[in-house]
Amino acid sequence: MMPAWVLTLGLVVVGGVGSLENLYDTPAKRADIVDSLLTNGSLRAITGPAFADTLGGLVAWRFGMFTFTMAALMSVLIVVRHTREEEETGRQEMLSSMAVGRRASLTAALLTALVANACLALLITAGTAGPTGSTGGALAFGLAVGTVGMLFAGAAGITAQLTESARLARGMAGAVLGLAFALRAAGDSAEGDGNSVLTWLSPLGWASQVRSFADERWWLLVLLAAAVVVQCLVAYALAGRRDVGMSFLATRPGPAVGRLTTATGLAWRLQRGTFLAWTLAFLVLGIAFGGMAGGASDLVGDNEDTREIFERLGGQAGMTDAFLAAMVGLLGMVAAVYVVSAVLRLHGEETSQRAEPILANAVSRSGWAVGHLLIAFGGAAVVVTAGGLGLAIGHGESFGAVLGGALVLIPAVWLLGAVAVLVYGLLPRFATAAWALAGLCLAIGWIGPALDLPDTLLDLSPYAHLPKMPGAEMSWPPVLVLTALAVVMVGVGLAALRRRDIETT
Repeated sequence: MMPAWVLTLGLVVVGGVGSLENLYDTPAKRADIVDSLLTNGSLRAITGPAFADTLGGLVAWRFGMFTFTMAALMSVLIVVRHTREEEETGRQEMLSSMAVGRRASLTAALLTALVANACLALLITAGTAGPTGSTGGALAFGLAVGTVGMLFAGAAGITAQLTESARLARGMAGAVLGLAFALRAAGDSAEGDGNSVLTWLSPLGWASQVRSFADERWWLLVLLAAAVVVQCLVAYALAGRRDVGMSFLATRPGPAVGRLTTATGLAWRLQRGTFLAWTLAFLVLGIAFGGMAGGASDLVGDNEDTREIFERLGGQAGMTDAFLAAMVGLLGMVAAVYVVSAVLRLHGEETSQRAEPILANAVSRSGWAVGHLLIAFGGAAVVVTAGGLGLAIGHGESFGAVLGGALVLIPAVWLLGAVAVLVYGLLPRFATAAWALAGLCLAIGWIGPALDLPDTLLDLSPYAHLPKMPGAEMSWPPVLVLTALAVVMVGVGLAALRRRDIETT
């Protein structure tokens, strides 16, 4: 998992330097995009402010907040994976029965996160120093990414001590990350220079305020490092005061009389929190993106290269429609993360041995799996629809066209979920490889057009074959083909699940 995260994030930044250099190849173009940010609070809420009109300043603006957030997410997953998940599956109890210290698993997890963030920081520093001509700015940028990642590694170390569930530990750490992003977004949208009080309440805001490639504030890196040390000390103190498998937040007992009578009911009970959170997040993001659509032409200005990128992302229609189609496509690609996560809940239930007692009763394998798949595929359709509805509400015009543009992406989302079902059914050992496909499609669809990748590579993503609405004409054949492929893959995956041994991973 670590090489995939580090190389993907690092190469996105390093590869994007050349794209930005070609896109904004004159001082006038760079100054124009920086000046436009001063009047566009919606865009600042997503990317943060730009502090310099140099190539390095644009790299820090365009890739900074994305890389900070992804490094934090990577660290959360690593730490929870090697702490609470190990306890939840019982593996940590076996290790702890040997000559292993009480805090050994936490130490190993934090060291693993440190290695990942150090490698990412080194890759970003080395890859941006030469093209930007600023070694100091590149070092500040790399260190900001690494320290933010470690800050949320410490936060995950704390949440892993608070709850008995790895899923809840990830959810709590993710909520902290979401709150940090929301505070930073609200602050940056209000103040063009990022000096809002809300920005300073967020560690993501601190990382942005390091101002890489623009009179770096090195003391903020010291502040971030101090916060990392404090959080790690808190996590260590909590880890030393509980037994293996226990937590500080007691698990709420269930009702004395069971109320779940079907496999689908159980699947809904297990996944409803995640589904509702995704739906609400997509609705809010859609409203935010929709509010930006009216100013898309002003933001692009006379920069034809930027206009071409949006047209490649969203089709060859007018600038507003192209921007809306690009945002619809982005939400559709991110929705693949939800459907893959929901499908792979089957794998988690199986490997944690929770599926076995269910299947020991009058529940067929197909019935058990279909319950989760209904939530996965039906939930994905609702999540994408919520994003399209939010875009339509935020834009205030072309309601049907914008919502239709979101709905037409559902078959592509379903296809990626179907691939996860197929791999889980046939090769459960490699079920998590479905994440790589979802990440590849996201990278191809969002970064590929900006880097002007060849069509043969872009066509590897199922999203590339669907009409880019609003703006483009509706085309039913690709929609029907992708839907049929998804149905076939799900059928093959379920047939394979019925024929293999449970827990044979």
